[in-house]
Amino acid sequence: MKEEEEKYRDSLATVNERGKRNWIYAKQPAGRFYNARTIVSICCFLLFFSLPFIHINGRPLFLFNVVDGRFILFGAVFWPQDFFIFGLVMVTFILFIVLFTMAFGRLFCGWVCPQTIFMEMLFRRIEYMIEGTAAAQKVLNRGPWTTEKVMKKTLKHSVFFLLSFCIANTFLAYIIGTAELWKIVTEPLSAHAGGFAAIMVFSFVFYAVFAFFREQVCTVVCPYGRLQSVLLDKDSVVVAYDHLRGEPRGKFHKKETEKKECSCTDCGNCSKILQPPPGDCIDCLQCVQVCPTGIDIRNGTQLECINCTACMDACDFMMEKTGRLKGLIRYTSENGITEKKKLHFTPRLKTYTVILLLLTTAITVMLASRKPAGATIIRTAGMLYQERGKDSVSNLYRIKLVNKTTADMPVTLQLEGIEGRIELIGRPYIRIKAEGQGEGTFFIVLPRKAVNKRKSTLKIGLYEGNQQVLRMRTTFLGPVN
Repeated sequence: MKEEEEKYRDSLATVNERGKRNWIYAKQPAGRFYNARTIVSICCFLLFFSLPFIHINGRPLFLFNVVDGRFILFGAVFWPQDFFIFGLVMVTFILFIVLFTMAFGRLFCGWVCPQTIFMEMLFRRIEYMIEGTAAAQKVLNRGPWTTEKVMKKTLKHSVFFLLSFCIANTFLAYIIGTAELWKIVTEPLSAHAGGFAAIMVFSFVFYAVFAFFREQVCTVVCPYGRLQSVLLDKDSVVVAYDHLRGEPRGKFHKKETEKKECSCTDCGNCSKILQPPPGDCIDCLQCVQVCPTGIDIRNGTQLECINCTACMDACDFMMEKTGRLKGLIRYTSENGITEKKKLHFTPRLKTYTVILLLLTTAITVMLASRKPAGATIIRTAGMLYQERGKDSVSNLYRIKLVNKTTADMPVTLQLEGIEGRIELIGRPYIRIKAEGQGEGTFFIVLPRKAVNKRKSTLKIGLYEGNQQVLRMRTTFLGPVN
């Protein structure tokens, strides 16, 4: 019996017995969770299509320019010199995902994952509008190529590609910025052949994903879904079927007759065998029909489940129609089912939530405390110290500067905490253009009496006017007194 129950693990919902693709015809859900997800998805769509066009102090809110090594997060610019900060943010973000998954399961996948909201809330809805319900789609695909079928397929795929083209343009705006994207759109094609090719490549990729690859992005490609097997435990919040309440399954009949119990003594000769009352699951398979990945949630937590709540809405509808309590499939944990406890904010969830808040605070402080400029000071390679007369020693340096602000920045250099001076070659200051880079060459001149080691560490202050914008360290080579 146990082997029969575990038999579902030997196959995939999207692959048939012959090893070929089993196309999923998901029935359109309806219910309170689907309505809530619709509202969340609309908000996500508005954010996705509007964020590239939102600018703060002349900068886009988000920009991920991999080509130029320039990243902007919430208006803060990250250059290659800031890679360690950007790397820490990414590591913190990964840790955030791990802790969030351990506490709240795949809540992200079902509610705000771009693949889910675009596939289920946009492309699949268009498919329902053009080709009809899941049953109508199945009949249409299996039928001959009539005029109606050709028109519906042509219309659907044309709309799919047009939407993919719009998504590709917006996606590219996050990489190159809206100004560069506008140039590609308005200027001659010959001037931006590479940009146009990138748009078309992205368009065909998105079109292929949403028109053909679909749920296999979640079940085959996405690494996050595969990580849940090591991240989830018996206290993690997931979409789960209450097997204690639902089993054994039994078909629902409107005119059920009450079974009379045998009133005789337990003589062992009674011919009437009493059956246990059936559970709340009526085996209607509605939870399977609405699942976008084609699984049966009643088999337990599975890799393919994206926690989209479609089965919850379908099951609640059937429970309400048959006069049973809702929540046979609900947000809960494995311990919540076995111990029959309602979902509540456990100490574990509180701990993880506090950690997540601390991580978010740390990232915020890290971004807010960033310096407006970055610099790298390199002592000229292959050169030792230079003696200046009898009482001074100098070293030659080169400095590279990055301006992270939206205004030009004239920078002067000063020694900190030691007697001596800095001599810039050329101008008395280095001008860095807004969001640009600058460089200069300078000497550090120290009196011989201040040099008492072969290698000393010096502090250099970078000033814009009288305000210090950065403090750097460098080494100074000199003779030993």
